[in-house]
Amino acid sequence: MHPMLNTAIKAARRAGTIINRASLDLERLQVARKGPKDYVTEVDHAAEEAIIDILRTAYPDHGFLGEESGTHLATDQGDGEQAGYQWIIDPLDGTTNFIHGLPIYAISIALAQHGQVTQAVVYDPSRNELFTASRGGGAFLNDRRIRVSGQLRYHDALLGAHVPGSASSPTTGGRFAGMLSECAAARRLGSTVLDLAYVAAGRLDGFCGVNLKPWDLAAGSLLILEAGGLVADFDGEQGWMKSGSVLAATPKLFPQMLGYLQD
Repeated sequence: MHPMLNTAIKAARRAGTIINRASLDLERLQVARKGPKDYVTEVDHAAEEAIIDILRTAYPDHGFLGEESGTHLATDQGDGEQAGYQWIIDPLDGTTNFIHGLPIYAISIALAQHGQVTQAVVYDPSRNELFTASRGGGAFLNDRRIRVSGQLRYHDALLGAHVPGSASSPTTGGRFAGMLSECAAARRLGSTVLDLAYVAAGRLDGFCGVNLKPWDLAAGSLLILEAGGLVADFDGEQGWMKSGSVLAATPKLFPQMLGYLQD
C-alpha cells in the first residue's frame, strides 16, 4: 500500500473516532447554518483539524483544501508544494444525516497531484467500512477488491441522485426526470461521498449530481475509475470537478444516462 494512502487512512480513522464519540450524545451538539439546508457542527471542525494535523505532520510541504477551513498553503515550502500536492478533505459528508442520528455519512480524503487525484480514502465510521484506491492500483473495501456492478439493463438499474426537487417527478425533476424515472429506482442518500463509493462497490449502478464541490467528488471519483466505472460531466467530458455536475456509472449504463441528458 502506498505510504501516503496509509497516512490518509490513519487520518480518516482518527476523524472517525471523533465522529463516533459525538454520535453517542447528539443532544449536546452545537449546530450552525452555513446556508439554506446546509449545516455544520463542532464535530465537522474537530474532525477536519485532526485530519489536517496528521497529514501536515507527515507532509509539511503539501497543500490542503478542506470543506470547513478552506485552502491551506504548505507550512514547509519544499518539494511537495513544488510538485503540486494537495489534500482535498471532507471531514463529515452527510452532516444533516449525522445530526438527526441517521447513520449515513462518511469522511473523504483525496490526494491530488497537479489536479489529478492519485490517492483516495472514504471511511464510513458507523459501519467501519473503509474504501481505498491508488491510481493504477484498483479499488478496495476493507482490503477486498471491488468492482462496479455488472448491470446491463437500464430499467433494472438503481441510481443515486443529488439533483434539485423530486428527482423522478416530471414537474420538479426537470432535465433529470426522464433519466431517473426510467431506471428501477433512484435514491438520495444525503451523502455524495457514499453515493460514489457505493457505485464503486456495485451497490448502486450509477449516480447523477449537480452543485457539488471538489471535496464531494475527489476521492469517490478515483474509487469509481479504479473499480472499472466511468465519470464525466454532462457533456461527457472531464470538467466535472470544476462544474460540480457529474455522472458516474458502469461502462454499459453510462452512455444511456448521458443520452437522457443530451436528449
